[in-house]
Amino acid sequence: MKTGLTKRQKDTVICFNEESDIIDVRTHNTDLRNRLSEFSEQYPDCCKLTDDDEHGGLLFEIQKGRLSFRLTAPYSEERRNSLSENAKKHGINSD
Repeated sequence: MKTGLTKRQKDTVICFNEESDIIDVRTHNTDLRNRLSEFSEQYPDCCKLTDDDEHGGLLFEIQKGRLSFRLTAPYSEERRNSLSENAKKHGINSD
């Protein structure tokens, strides 16, 4: 979708505080918009689309506990090499 916005302007903002049971997610990210739209259709009691800014951004309200953040530590060189060797052994290449 052409929005007239630059990539820098197409942001994702996640807002919540300790008092409220609601998380606000405003995003221009296509994958996240699609995932949240599908989730809101499947679980309307937990997530709802509340605004469309007409520039490709959507705002969702999500119940706390339904959205999670996952932090992943970088792989060690040893682990990267092990995974690479395993992939080669099974005919998987990175082309």
